[in-house]
Amino acid sequence: MSFKDIFKKSFIQGFTRYDATPENIIVVFFISVIFAVYIFAAYRLLTRKTFYSKSFNIALPALVLITAAVILTIQSSVVISLGMVGALSIVRFRTAIKDPMDLVFLFWAISTGIICGAGLAQISCVLAFVLTLSLFIYDRIPVAKAPKILMVSGNGYELEKEIIAIVKKYCKFFTVKSRALSGGRTNLVVEIRAKDDSALIQEIAAVKDVNSSTILAHDGEVTY
Repeated sequence: MSFKDIFKKSFIQGFTRYDATPENIIVVFFISVIFAVYIFAAYRLLTRKTFYSKSFNIALPALVLITAAVILTIQSSVVISLGMVGALSIVRFRTAIKDPMDLVFLFWAISTGIICGAGLAQISCVLAFVLTLSLFIYDRIPVAKAPKILMVSGNGYELEKEIIAIVKKYCKFFTVKSRALSGGRTNLVVEIRAKDDSALIQEIAAVKDVNSSTILAHDGEVTY
């Protein structure tokens, strides 16, 4: 037997050590299902979004199971693993990830499937605990208060001076974003950071020439 044959034999045997018995496969998938359900619940509880994507959340457990199955298959045969790498290399995913947190959970699901498929469930357990705790702590860290938008509509071109005078009483910092004057009417949009929104809107609404006043809040990015 030549060195080439010895090397080839040892190389193939190194990739066929995994005992893919039905019992082992069932155990791997059972553990993967447990972590998949945990990731599903964690995404639902930890993400705060205006529009919750149920389809994306359902896809996360599916990714865990599919990835675990791929890892089990790769460990069973080097020939199959090479063929699967070639097949997966032609796949193109064009779904845009709009929220960075979605990307975190996507990698978490794939990593959990890889780890469980490799038979290292204890690492998945530690990862789930540490990552959940970290996300919970980071989510509770206070950040700068997001500004709100004050929209006022009324009669008279001198209305802006009265509104700005009231805004100065409740806000240290404010920015006039838009002012529109047309047909004797004034439409004003102001970015504010008020301590007492209720008192501010009540005082503005009490102005004689004000027809409507609205304060809008948002959960988007905070500008420092």
